[in-house]
Amino acid sequence: MAGRARRAARRAFLIINGIVVVLFLLSCLAPFLHPGRWWFIAFLGLGFAATLGTLLLFLFFTLIVKPRYALFSLGALLLGAHSISVFFAFHLGGSEKGYVPQKGAHALRVVQWNVARFIEQRRNNNEGSQRRLKMLEQLRRQNADIICFQEFIQGADSNFYDNLGYMRRELGYKYFYFPRGNFRRWYGQAIFSRFPIIDSGYVEFPRPGIPEKFIWADVVLGRRIIRVHTAHLQSYRLEKDDYERIEKIKNREDSLINHSRSLFGKLRRATVIRAGQAGLVRRELDRCNYPFIFTGDLNDVPNSYTYNTVRGELQDAFLKKGFGIGRTYNALAPTLRIDYLFTTRDFRVRNFQRHARDLSDHYMLVADLEWK
Repeated sequence: MAGRARRAARRAFLIINGIVVVLFLLSCLAPFLHPGRWWFIAFLGLGFAATLGTLLLFLFFTLIVKPRYALFSLGALLLGAHSISVFFAFHLGGSEKGYVPQKGAHALRVVQWNVARFIEQRRNNNEGSQRRLKMLEQLRRQNADIICFQEFIQGADSNFYDNLGYMRRELGYKYFYFPRGNFRRWYGQAIFSRFPIIDSGYVEFPRPGIPEKFIWADVVLGRRIIRVHTAHLQSYRLEKDDYERIEKIKNREDSLINHSRSLFGKLRRATVIRAGQAGLVRRELDRCNYPFIFTGDLNDVPNSYTYNTVRGELQDAFLKKGFGIGRTYNALAPTLRIDYLFTTRDFRVRNFQRHARDLSDHYMLVADLEWK
């Protein structure tokens, strides 16, 4: 009887391990399959961290109990090596929090940050305004040459903060590109530079989707010209009710099916829209004849069709000089790296910093680049 129970337990363990292996390998296909046709695979890619963690637990357990069973999980990990390599950075450098490294004499320091409208838009002295001041002070300490923003905002009158004026007068960024959007207040992506900008432009993302732009600016560095791009791709647009549904699903309250159906519909729609935007960005990057830098809030994880399409053969500054998972969004899950800084091979990434301070809902990224 005991032997039969052990065999049943072993069989169940192998079946569950097999399911985890299959889910992991399917999630590794997410970067290569368009979400419009393969939305289920795209969802598995979003959960790549969870399947990877579960697979590692199975590997650890089998190495202790039955080493030959470990080959099952180990083989899956080897097949998924590419996905692991973009999910986890192995460079033991890069600091966090408020540390600002010394910038090299020939380095170009680039900042990428979704500033969430600087938290507070109206002039007052509330908690949001205090956080805004801390954000501006963090920007000042970086002494960056180029700053790329998403969700930058400029007030329409004196009742609102003059963020544009502050960047120009107080921080010394006399050159900038900030195309006006169809909002009562000036809102969207912005590029600020200490070096002259000689040309600029944008491409609007087609609807449906958020009315934002993919923008670029040509910056003169001595005798060279580089192009700086930045973009904000379609978010999931989760509202307060959606976060409450997520908590109920986590706590298994009420009907899981009803809560999940609403969320999955929103996730699926955003994922498909984002894939189309990623294709548009990729085509624009392919047209560029200058060495270039791309920064942005892609609203998608490294093991996704969006990331794979936009990055292509570009260098990911975090993978070059960062370590760990590199979370950039401070809500929902500790594994969400959705903000990026890419460069062409003309640059060498000398340093990378992720300032993990809860000022915006996104963390600031800083990279020091040099010409090869």
